[in-house]
Amino acid sequence: MDQNEAYLREAIALAYANAEAGGRPFGAVIVRDGQIIASGVNEIGRTGDPTAHAELNAIRRASQVLGSPDLSGCAIFASGHPCPMCMAAMRLAGVAAVTYAYSNEDGAPHGLSTAAVYDDLAKPFAEQSMTIRHLPVRLPGRPDLYADWRAQRG
Repeated sequence: MDQNEAYLREAIALAYANAEAGGRPFGAVIVRDGQIIASGVNEIGRTGDPTAHAELNAIRRASQVLGSPDLSGCAIFASGHPCPMCMAAMRLAGVAAVTYAYSNEDGAPHGLSTAAVYDDLAKPFAEQSMTIRHLPVRLPGRPDLYADWRAQRG
């Protein structure tokens, strides 16, 4: 068995354990330099937090372990196809690679696919199911928010 399969098996074992404990069947591990540095399971049911996906929980823990939001050089191994939110978080954190075991097609018959979300996000804003609009409001008497932030950082 190659190392990628071993990491995926670890993520799947976490997913099984989470499902057996009453959670959703998702687990993830983050690997850096050949070592698992963090893991997570889906905790939506336990926390009521819709962002408590296995991948995001693993990212939060890895950032704490590394003392940085920069996860460059890390790879994520997930039991299931990561949703768009998780994929975006991985990109923002600098994750180098993601590998998953169960596809959206595998999950669809069980209500565990995010393919429809991917499809909706691929549409122009005006055609998506959620209303998205830009309204450029500024606070009177305050400097530009972004320019002010950058100036404070030197």
